[in-house]
Amino acid sequence: MEDLTTAVSEFTVSIDTIWILVAAALVMFMQPGFALVEAGFTRSKNTANILMKNLMDFAIGSLIFWILGYTLMYGEDVGGFIGKISLFFGSNEINGVPDKASLMFQTVFAATAATIVSGAVAERTKFSAYIAFSIAITAVIYPISGHWVWGGGWLSSMATPFHDFAGSTVVHSVGAWVGLAGAVVIGPRLGKYTSEGKARAIPGQNLAFGALGVFILWFGWFGFNAGSALAAGGLSTSAFVVTHMAASAAMLSWMFAEWMHRGKPTVLGAASGAVAGLVAITPAAGFVSPVSSIAVGGVAGALCYGAVMMKAKVGYDDSLDVVGVHGVGGTWGALATGLFASTAINAGGGNGLFFGNPQLLALQAGAVGATAVYAFVVTWVLFKILDKAMGLRVADEDEVMGLDLTQHGEAGYNW
Repeated sequence: MEDLTTAVSEFTVSIDTIWILVAAALVMFMQPGFALVEAGFTRSKNTANILMKNLMDFAIGSLIFWILGYTLMYGEDVGGFIGKISLFFGSNEINGVPDKASLMFQTVFAATAATIVSGAVAERTKFSAYIAFSIAITAVIYPISGHWVWGGGWLSSMATPFHDFAGSTVVHSVGAWVGLAGAVVIGPRLGKYTSEGKARAIPGQNLAFGALGVFILWFGWFGFNAGSALAAGGLSTSAFVVTHMAASAAMLSWMFAEWMHRGKPTVLGAASGAVAGLVAITPAAGFVSPVSSIAVGGVAGALCYGAVMMKAKVGYDDSLDVVGVHGVGGTWGALATGLFASTAINAGGGNGLFFGNPQLLALQAGAVGATAVYAFVVTWVLFKILDKAMGLRVADEDEVMGLDLTQHGEAGYNW
């Protein structure tokens, strides 16, 4: 009997390990999704630069996170703020699953956080400065906030811990507030605002690329959310389903909001709505029912559309609407987790609409605020330092010519 129990346990660990590695591969596939979204929704003269930044985020992020970031995130807790430094990754075995599987799963998350920022500062940032920033976010900025929530830090050690199942605050909101700091320090693209301060639209080059990128993101997001169960089973299945429902609801919500407001529905709007829904359901994916997920996604689509429309009134230039989609969507998702979280989900049940408790909602709001302040302030200081040390922005004539030729000496298209 003991041998049978041991065999079943080993088999379960093997299945869970396979699922985590498959999920890591799905999240890695989000990287080309982001590359296509960013390239499609920006101008053709910056295509090679967009692709290069996405390639570097993954390569640099993987090495830096392995050397330092992972241990700052998951090392022995130091004062609730940071993990103890132990270079070259250290150990973090979960439910018997090999620690290197956890390393790979978290590595692709770190690369995603860096890539989100790329869209906010696209089309006017020096490549050398971007490399320096990419190192900083994967080595220190992302791992510290990740430690607070997932690594045993202060947000996870409260009597009622902060709920962020798959990283809407840890990954997407942090990426958005970091991107906002970068956009503020670097300034708007040439021609984005008139001399009277009125915003001009800067259309992207290829809707087909952008739409395909969103479909790839949607596909990869199943690994992002369902993989965060860290085991194959009922919880991962539930997270998979609610992820899909929320994205669908948000796409429709954004489309109808835009249709009513501007008179026509657009591909760009529908694609943005899907991403907003995916971001919003990410913190709640392990805690809400399918019906609740539709509510989360439905609100996210309309809310994020409104946030994007407000961008011009605020006066910053976020090339890919990172703040409106990832920042506002992630914030709403964290709050929605406080509204709709249900213990029935972890018990394997629950299909209806559930409402959480005020204490959890208040905690979610406080944690989101603390993380946003941390991410924005630290990165604003970092960008200011980089600007003084090496300059963040390309020369005006280089921006007009395009970053492909001026930063890389090659064109995204040769025809």
